[in-house]
Order: sequence, then C-alpha cells, then structure tokens
Amino acid sequence: MLKHTIIPIDKNWTFRQADKEDSKFQPVAQFPTNIHLDLIANNIIADPFIGKNENDVQWIGEVDWIYQTRFPSPDLSVEERRSATVVLAFDGLDTFATVELNGKVILKTDSMFIPERVDVTTDLKKEGENELKITFESAYLKGCSLLEKYPDHHWGCWNGDSSRLAVRKAQYHWGWDWGPTLMTCGPWRPINLEIFSSRISDLYFTTDVDKSLKRATIIAHADIEGDATAIIFDVTLNGELVASGTVQAPKGHASYSFTVENPSLWYPIRYGKQPLYHITAKLLQGRTELDVKSKKFGLRRAELVQRPMKEQPGTTFFFQINNIPIFCGGSDWIPADNFIPRISREKYYDWVKLVADGNQFMIRVWGGGIYEEQAFYDACDEIGILVWQDFMFGCGNYPAFPEFLASVEREAEENVKLLRHHPSIIIWAGNNEDYQYQEGEGLTYDVDNKDSASWLKTNFPARYIYEKILADACKELIPDTYYHFGSPWGGKDTRDPTVGDIHQWNVWHGTQEKYQNFDLLVGRFVSEFGMEAFPNIKTIESFLPLGKDDPDRFAQSSTVDFHNKADGHERRIALYLVENFRYAPDPLEQFIYCTQLMQAECLASAYRLWKRQWKGPGREYCGGALVWQINDCWPVTSWSIVDFYLRPKHAFYTVKREMAPISLGVTRKEHSMPKDKHTRAFITKTTRIEIWGSNLTLEDIVADVVVKAFNVITGELTYSKTVKSAFLLPENQSTEIIDFLVPVRNKDSGEENRTVVAAYLFQDGRQIARYINWPEPLKYVHLQKPKRLVAEVCEDRKVVDISAEVPIKGVALECADDEIVFDDNLVDIVPGEIVSIGVKGVSKDTTITTRYLGMV
Repeated sequence: MLKHTIIPIDKNWTFRQADKEDSKFQPVAQFPTNIHLDLIANNIIADPFIGKNENDVQWIGEVDWIYQTRFPSPDLSVEERRSATVVLAFDGLDTFATVELNGKVILKTDSMFIPERVDVTTDLKKEGENELKITFESAYLKGCSLLEKYPDHHWGCWNGDSSRLAVRKAQYHWGWDWGPTLMTCGPWRPINLEIFSSRISDLYFTTDVDKSLKRATIIAHADIEGDATAIIFDVTLNGELVASGTVQAPKGHASYSFTVENPSLWYPIRYGKQPLYHITAKLLQGRTELDVKSKKFGLRRAELVQRPMKEQPGTTFFFQINNIPIFCGGSDWIPADNFIPRISREKYYDWVKLVADGNQFMIRVWGGGIYEEQAFYDACDEIGILVWQDFMFGCGNYPAFPEFLASVEREAEENVKLLRHHPSIIIWAGNNEDYQYQEGEGLTYDVDNKDSASWLKTNFPARYIYEKILADACKELIPDTYYHFGSPWGGKDTRDPTVGDIHQWNVWHGTQEKYQNFDLLVGRFVSEFGMEAFPNIKTIESFLPLGKDDPDRFAQSSTVDFHNKADGHERRIALYLVENFRYAPDPLEQFIYCTQLMQAECLASAYRLWKRQWKGPGREYCGGALVWQINDCWPVTSWSIVDFYLRPKHAFYTVKREMAPISLGVTRKEHSMPKDKHTRAFITKTTRIEIWGSNLTLEDIVADVVVKAFNVITGELTYSKTVKSAFLLPENQSTEIIDFLVPVRNKDSGEENRTVVAAYLFQDGRQIARYINWPEPLKYVHLQKPKRLVAEVCEDRKVVDISAEVPIKGVALECADDEIVFDDNLVDIVPGEIVSIGVKGVSKDTTITTRYLGMV
C-alpha cells in the first residue's frame, strides 16, 4: 500500500525553437512558464511591453517550440511496484502539445483549459533518469488550418481574427481592443508526478442553507481511484470539529450528509463576515491512511431574483445572499498579465483587496481570458467579493464540429469541478457577447425552437454549446449555482433593458451618448459599460523606450497611440473631452489628468444614476453595475480604472464614493415651457435640482439634508438651508429627497450657470455624505484659479486636509512616491469647508502636490 505522493516536475527545464536543429537548449525563466518569458530571460527578445516591440515578436506565435527536462524514476520496492500507479499530471499545456516520455508519445492536447493525466506506470525507466519532452505547435497556424478544414461554418468575430474561434486557448492572446497580440505557448500550469495505490480523485459537495438561515445541509462526495474503500469526512471551522462521518465506497464513490445547526454564514464584504469551513476526506486501507484531500468552503444562500416589479415592465435581475438583496456594484476582470505564469498569488490578493477597498461587491471574470487561478478565487472567498464567472467564449460565432464539442464538454466539466467549492462564485454565464454577435450578423436564432439537435444545422451552432453542453454540465455538477446562457442575455434581445443583463456601450461605442444621460441607458443589471482614460504618467514612461527622455513622450505620439488598441480611440477620447472640458494635449501630465477626470465623471454618473433605481422591495429597477474594466494585462490606455501596475486612476475613487454605504446623488435638469406650440421666442426655461440618498446599509438612517450654493467666480455663499430635517433613508435602497429650482438671487440672468450646489447629509451633527453638483458642460463654466488652495499633511501624517477660497473642480493629490497611498482622490472643493483624505506612507520628506481642472 502506497500513500499518495506528489512530486513536482519543475526542475532542469530547457527549451528551444523546434524548426532550428542547430539551436541550443536554453534554461527556462521559471516554472510553470511560457515561451515569451523564457525568450525575455535569455535576452533573445526584448520585452514586448516596451515601445512597439510587440511587432517584432509576432514570429514567436508562428513557429513550434520544444520544452524538455529529465527526472528520476521513483524509488519503489518490488512489493510497492506491484500496487503502484504512476501518473504524470499536466495541469495546463498551452495549447497544441505533443508529450513524449523516453521517446514514446504519451499525450496530444488541443486545449489550454483541460488538465490531463497520463498513466506512465509502464513507461518509466526502472531506474535512472527519464526524459520528458513537449513540443508545442503554433496555435495560430493550427487555428488557420481548422478554418480551412470547415469552410461551411459562418466564421466571424470581433477582436483578434477568426482563427481563435477554432482553438480552445485564451482568446485575448490573439489581441483585443485593450491588449496586444502575443501568441504564447508552453507548460503554463504545474506538472507533477503522482504515485499511489489508491487516491481521492475528487472531493466535492453540495450545500443547502435553509431559508430560515438556521440550518445547513452539506452532502459531501469523494471519488476514489484504486482499491481502498473507507473514507472519513471531517468538517471543521476555525480548527474546531463541526461534524464527522465514516463511510464505505465499494464502487469508487463515497458520500455523506451533514446537518449544521446555526451555521456560520458567509457574506459579501460589508454585509457580514466570511467564515470558511474546511472539509477533509481521508482515504483508508485498514488503518493505513493512503490519501488526504481538503477544501475550504463557505455556507451561504445565494439566489438570483427575477420577478415582476411594480410600475415598470419586465423582471428584476438582482442577487440575494442570505436573504439580503445586494446592489452589485463592481467591475469586470481580464487576465492581469499577458504572461499568466508570472502572476503571483500575492498579486492576485493585491488586486482583489483593491476591488474591496474600492467599495465594490462583485467581479466578473470575462469570457475571453482564462478560468482564473485558485489564488484569485481564494482571495474573493476570504475577502468577500462575489464572482460572476463566464465560460471562455467571447465576441464571435464559435464552430460545432464534433471534436470541438467534445473538447468543450471536457473543458466545462473539468473547470466547473476545479472551481465549484468557492462560495464567492454565485453565477456562471455561457459566453461574453456571442448572442450580440449573432444579432449583429443576423445569424439564425429561433428562441421558440427547443430542438437542440437542430441548432447544430443552423449558421449559429454555438447555441448548442451555451444552451445544451454548458447548461447540462452546470445542472449536473453545480445544481445549486445559477447558470445564465450568456452575458448579456435576456431571452430574446440582448439590448432589452427590462430583462436579464445588458452591456451598455452607447457611451463610447454605439450611438456615443453623453454620459450625463446614463439615467436613460439603465438596465435591470448592467454587466458592462465604460470610458477610456490614460494611465499614470509613470506607467506611460515605463513603456517608452527612453522613459522620461523619450521623444515620444507626448499624448499623440505613435508609441503612446500604439499602447491603445481601441479602434477610433483618438476620435472618441477627443469627443468626450471636447464635449465636457477645456483641455490641451500639453503638458502631458495635465492631459492625462483630463482624461482621468472625464472617465471618473462618466463612471460616477453611471453608478449614481443607476443606483438611484435601486428603490427597495418590488422596485429593484437596477440590481447592479459592473464597470468595464478593473484591470489591464499590460501598460496601456484603456477602459481600466486601475492600470497594469496597480496604480488607480481617478475613476477608482469616484466609483468608491458612489458605492459608499451612504451617499447622496444630485442632478440638475433644464426644463423648457413654450408659450404655445408655435413659438420659438417665448419660452420659459427653468433649471431644477434633484436630490436623492442611497443607503446600502441594513439599518434605517435618519439625517438632516443641508444644501448650499456658491458663486463659481467669486466663491460667495449664495444659499444655505436645511431642506429636510430628520429625513428617513430606509435601509438598502435609494430614496428621493427633494427637487427644487437652482437657488439664484436674480432670475433670468443666467445665474444658474455660475452656481455650484453642494448637498450634505448630517447625522447627529456629523457629516456622513456630500455631493457637489456643477453646471454642465464644465467647459462653459468660468472656473477660477484659486489663490489659497491648501493641501496640508496633518501632524500625525495620516490625513491630508484640502481647502480653498473658490469652488474647484476635481482636486487631485499627486506624489512621485508609489508608496504613498491615498484613501480618496479627485475631490470637489467649495469655500468654507475642509475635505480630509486619509493617506499612508507619508514621511517628513514627502512632497504632495495638487492638480485641478482649469489649472493649465
């Protein structure tokens, strides 16, 4: 009897180009690895993230590569050899790989996403060294050949090229509108040698939390390979045994049902704690323990609520955790690097902590990347971030030839099994925007046709993947987690804002609406929307070959443009800038600031106006908003609100304020009343202020609402009044407070366009929320340069106090030291108040400067 032993095969790996017989094997950079990391480490190529080096490395994706190593055979006795099974386990090979062991082909792969196991018991040498060789073929060229093999399929996609649709590999490797084209290959996840006589091949469970939340049922399962049949299940919490059971598994499967009274429930951040239970399965042969497998899990009741509403058509689309409706403000996630093996566990945690620090509740793993590493989901479990998980299909019409469907079925089963224990994952979706592509191309889709076999005969056969293969896998493997056919998806029309989720791209893409009109672009759940902004100046200097001294260090340079992959980005950035601000491309630092201010204003407007529609029971008109996107995969100008180096753009802070537990919303609207239906001259115009409050806490709040008005030119306080006393903001909803004319002293004098309105919430004399509303567009406003703008670090070096004698739009704190971290930024200032911002890392030598709209 052998205990299950796992030996990493991670030493002495070398690589070379396959079609060059004279090329020498070079050492790898790390393990796991990919070809670009190894070529960079050996100074064979320059960093593709610098300058335009991406163009110079395209050849890498069109040639084959060989990786090889040697490892000793396990030292086993004659008796142990009789019962031993030896397996080579490949957690991830990217993508078309031929694996040889001691000269014999033992495996061929065609998917980056499927882990493989090969029994090599009889293929290992009895003693001495074994040679493991892996040849990776060009995924791009293989994809091209598959297009030619299946010419009758209606190939087509957005982003990259159609060869990607035929290949089960991270789709963004073909390039996207925010990322480079870098066709990787290599052993991107661990390779292990496993030795066992019996082993636990899978440990999994279903959980059911009673609606009362007072009882939870856990059904634990263990699949067993080998002759051992006894399993001990233990459930613990904080090291204390909660439940235990011993069962027999005569047919290779064991299951046991536990009931936990008064369970410790897992909640999203801000709504409760994130206790994680441990479930452990021990495999016994007699009294000998042969294998142990353990997983963490959380007990929670997760529901997607889709029901009719009061006063509006369609159905809701919001998530409810442990009977608490959650307005899911959050972000979309792409892979955090083009070279995934170098993303450390620590970096995953840093990213998820940043999401949490930004007052976000949900992160959507987008369908053009990867099923993320366990560290990512572990961080979400521990911190309390809900996960929307896409399957890896995006922006195209995928084929359905038999081998492809078989691969997809395996991919779905393997990855759902790998991830199903994570309490953070509360929804799986079949794809990203593939139904939108179907609509755009006019491909066949009859929602009333339920004959799945017939779908394969249409020019949109991928429906079979989303509505049959993936749906069946989820129904079988994760019956307690909701499966959504795609994102966006509502049933008939992906643009229908009254049902399902939508991707709202009529700001930036589409009809290029003004972002001030996001209230007209609402949906039941907006799972994508966004606005581009330049990254931090240091990030730009990081990709300029000569850094600060590079001649292309200006906003419209070819190198800076190269690091923006969005079609028409020049026109669209310019459109939204020129609509809203007075700006110039020089100096570069001020131009960066203006783009980040634009993005910050845009995204905050969406969150603020859509959260306004979270109006309480029966009126959950909008249940969430996920901004595209939280992160980048390389240093770039994109829609991200945090750049590749984890440097927040200013939108990160405005989103954080909008998703605070308590917030105020203010908007101003101009109303025109003609004297009669024909007149063009006799029109009465009024400008009204609307104020509402959003209370995302689980307690009612009673507060006073104070409104002030200031002359934007002189800074004079022109109005100050408590407009509501002891006003009730009910728990977990937004509430309309008041609407009234913009307070002016002289009517019909245009004074409204010179009046800044500030709204405050005070509870027991303490300010708990504020919002400053400005005339728009801001380019028309006569902003003043302050003479007494002060940003002073307090004595304890933990707070920066900001004040000024005139209203200032968008005061940004800046510091050259990356170790300085601000709790907030890009704040509006009005006279007579001090805005305090928390700061970490300040020393006596720290210099903090300011920037604001109209400064240059």
